Formats: sequence, C-alpha cells, structure tokens
Amino acid sequence: MTDASHTPSTLSPHRVAAIQMASGPNVSANLAEAARLIAMAAKQGAKLIALPEFFAIMGMKDTDKLVIAEQDGQGPIQRFLSNTAKKHAIWLIGGSIPLVSETAGKVRNSCLVFDDKGKRVARYDKIHLFGFNMGAEHYQEENTIEPGDQIVVVDTPFGRIGLSICYDLRFPELYRAMREVNLIVIPSAFTATTGKAHFETLVRARAIENLAYVMAPAQGGYHLSGRETHGDTMIVDPWGTVLDRLPRGSGIVLANINPDYQQHLRNSLPALSHRALDCTHLHVSHL
Repeated sequence: MTDASHTPSTLSPHRVAAIQMASGPNVSANLAEAARLIAMAAKQGAKLIALPEFFAIMGMKDTDKLVIAEQDGQGPIQRFLSNTAKKHAIWLIGGSIPLVSETAGKVRNSCLVFDDKGKRVARYDKIHLFGFNMGAEHYQEENTIEPGDQIVVVDTPFGRIGLSICYDLRFPELYRAMREVNLIVIPSAFTATTGKAHFETLVRARAIENLAYVMAPAQGGYHLSGRETHGDTMIVDPWGTVLDRLPRGSGIVLANINPDYQQHLRNSLPALSHRALDCTHLHVSHL
C-alpha cells in the first residue's frame, strides 16, 4: 500500500462535488465540458472535486484511448488537471486517464490527484479489470489495459482518501486493505446493465462497511460509440445515506462531509475495531 503523504489540517466540514459526464471521443470537447462543470462546482463552494472514469475520452472503440495515452507527468490532460486545480484553488481528483504502460498495446487506467496549488500528490492505477459477457454486451478491459498492483491512500485536508476505479467497487478486500479512510472515491463508467442492478447497492455497502464517506462520480448517458453508461453519480455518508445524486446526463452532485459526524458513528458502532477474521487462513472441511 502506498501512502501519498500530505499532512492533514485540523479536519472540519467541507463541501465536495462529484461530476457526472457523458464523454465522447473528442478530448478537447470533453476537457471543455469538465472545465465548465468544475467551475460550476467551485462556484458553489466545493473544495474537493472528483471527475468520472475516462472523463477525457470515451472512444468509438476500445483502442482509441491508446492513441491519446500520455506519458506520466506530461500531456494536455494532465496539464488541464493541474492548471484547473490551481485556477480554482481546489483539490481535484482526475477520475481516470490513460497513461502509457510498459506493455505494448495497453495503457494504465490511472486516477491522479492534484492539490490546490496544482501539484500532483497521488496516482492510483486500476487493479481490477472489468470483464463482462451477457447478451449483446461484451467487455474485456484486459485487452487494452495493464492492471496496477498498488493500493493508494492520500492524506489531505479532507482526511485520508482511498482511491479506486469502477470495477474495483466489487472487491471489498481492496477497501479493507486501505485501513481506516475518511473518504473513498470511485470514479466509474458502469454499464447500464450492471449499474442498474448493482451500482447503488455496492456504493452504499462500501460506505457502510467502512464507515466512510463515498464519492462515486460516473459516466452517465449515451455515448457516440453506442455504449450506454449507468450514471447515478452519488455522494454517500458513513451511515449509507445518499446525500445527493444525479441519475443521468452532465452535471454535479454536492454534499458536505463532516468528520465529527463520521467519528461519532465510528464511536457508536466500532465495527472497524471489531474485525477479527484473518483472511490468510482458510480451512476446508471434507466429508
């Protein structure tokens, strides 16, 4: 587990925003839309803003993201994130973007975090790669994405944030391994089929079982490729209550995160300190 160390200030309630988009294949157009929505959220007082998975490109085909993949630390998408964070004096979680990997024909699906000075303070590469075959829907992310292998948390003025991306949401052991985080961020592009069935349930479960706030900025709508994403961007509190949500289309979701309320819940229901299962030992009884 990597810990992008940043000494947190005294925690107090903060306004945060999760952005929903229906991105297309044109990077410039997507950045312009992201800029509009970030400005709107900042104007409404958000100090921490998170974008959805692949906010800068939802291509006509899976390999389109390879063409615009950036080297780590340089490129127009990363400059956009840095400059925008600095411009609005916000912490900005850049959903995910394609970064060049060491494997030919593949990219890393990377979530980058920038502080309010525009400095990058964390990078998380998506660990779990989505595979789905049902009816006419077929997805195999492993064909174009190289998985990450490090769990990443980052200390911020908003508390300790655990980073994850989309399909990671289905693997609770990832969030357990983050230990006690204040906020979990899950930028996503869930399919309409799986999203309708599972997205809200999984997001709220991750909040409840970790007694943490969860921000889930999502792609939500119809894309030029013909793909439909579920949307339902939401912010959920540590009790599992949905504080704000947006079912479809471009827009912003806003809420206040309150560390005192979170600590009150953790004191009242100290489930995190009651964990007793050692998952490294499994006994199978045979008949």
